[in-house]
Amino acid sequence: MATSTNELPVIALTPGDCTGIGPEQVARILSDDRLADVARLVVVGDARVLDMGMDHAGVKLKVERIASPKAAKWGRGTVQLVDLGNTDPAKIPLGKASAETGRLTGETLSRAIDFSRDGEVDAITFAPLNKRAMFDGGWKFPDEHKMFASLLGHKTYFSEMNVLDGQWMSRVTGHQSLREALDGINPESITDAIELVDRMMRRAGVAKPRIAVAALNPHAGENGLFGRDEIEMIRPTVEAAAQTGIACTGPYPADTVYIRAFAGEFDSVVAMYHDQGQIATKLRGFNRGVTVTAGLETVFTTPSHGTAFDIVGQGVANTGALESAVRLAAKLVSIKVEEAAYAH
Repeated sequence: MATSTNELPVIALTPGDCTGIGPEQVARILSDDRLADVARLVVVGDARVLDMGMDHAGVKLKVERIASPKAAKWGRGTVQLVDLGNTDPAKIPLGKASAETGRLTGETLSRAIDFSRDGEVDAITFAPLNKRAMFDGGWKFPDEHKMFASLLGHKTYFSEMNVLDGQWMSRVTGHQSLREALDGINPESITDAIELVDRMMRRAGVAKPRIAVAALNPHAGENGLFGRDEIEMIRPTVEAAAQTGIACTGPYPADTVYIRAFAGEFDSVVAMYHDQGQIATKLRGFNRGVTVTAGLETVFTTPSHGTAFDIVGQGVANTGALESAVRLAAKLVSIKVEEAAYAH
């Protein structure tokens, strides 16, 4: 790994889709060393995109171009940039998704993943991207998380999670149609989701996470009146997981379980499908949440919000979620290093 126990983790920071707010967010958080206490950041992208980000954010950075992260020279007041030379933003209209920007976004992330596989960076934090643009650009995956898993050769369970105000929101199914998601909800997938969020939260420092599992049907099925999934499948699965020592309970009606979680009763809610959890968390803090790709060898984090095409180039994009994404990546890496040291 690129880090040792007495050094800050090395995190590759990519600017996301160059037609969105990512470049200006990246430039802004690099302009005043506000994250120097948690990580050593190396930008992986195109120097022209970073220049554009500086213009949009109204900041000026001293940039040193390096061949790869292992060549970085830290502590000299300069931004370390691996200039891929692959994206000319002058040729691409701002505020619009396109297949070309999607292709380039994926290509940039792929290079960052190469550096991770080679041990040159400990984690990757990426600014907002556009899933449709990446798909149209040749990265034929429903989302970036499945792309990451494919590039890493990962075969077992993994999941996208959202972290907000210390709450970890997970889900059994992800980016697929609701009809397909229903077919994907079974004892195995529910168990995988519970076990993974328990493992990730323990890694993030929560000793015994209190996990609530959401019901699938309205009112948790109303004792079978609106469906028997809760009685026949979900509750027995949750109880079996609890028997292994995980502090999980449920199923709870999905329209109230998040109110209870945000009030402090639970540390995590496992939703059955995407919108069940995303609506609740985005209403609570759309600009603050962080998305984690959980279960892969490489740590990936990103803001939960999107590319914000409507405000791009105005210099007003909030950087809170991107900063939180870097901090969470650093925390997950540090604990991973400690676990490895303990194992030896």
